[in-house]
Amino acid sequence: MSIIKEFKEFAMKGNVIDLAVGVIIGGAFGKIVDSLVKDIVMPIVGRLIGGVDFGQLYINLGSEAFDTLAAAEKAGAPLIKYGSFINTSINFLIIAFAIFIAIKAINKLKRAEPAAPAEPAPEPEDIKLLREIRDSLKQRG
Repeated sequence: MSIIKEFKEFAMKGNVIDLAVGVIIGGAFGKIVDSLVKDIVMPIVGRLIGGVDFGQLYINLGSEAFDTLAAAEKAGAPLIKYGSFINTSINFLIIAFAIFIAIKAINKLKRAEPAAPAEPAPEPEDIKLLREIRDSLKQRG
């Protein structure tokens, strides 16, 4: 079998297509959550703790001082952008929680598969013997 034919069979399997759709939707969902965090959640959190813009928090490892993060980045200064890390961490938590809620809802919507009927327990030997005696007595009398 040629490698192209094998690849075509692999790529056309349902799981691969489902995975591709999931990745595309996940990327779009990530952008929505990123906007939610950056444009809605973080300004509220920043306002509640004194007007801090987390995206602008950084530690300058260089010797020169800068007024803004943009100026430090433009100058090529070595920076630790911990504000960006905080934003990304909150993004992750929101995405993880949203996925948790979605999976919980999907599991709730799934129909419970009917349980297979249980096989009856085998009849105990003493019960079989008593039935045989009963049947035998009925035939005599």
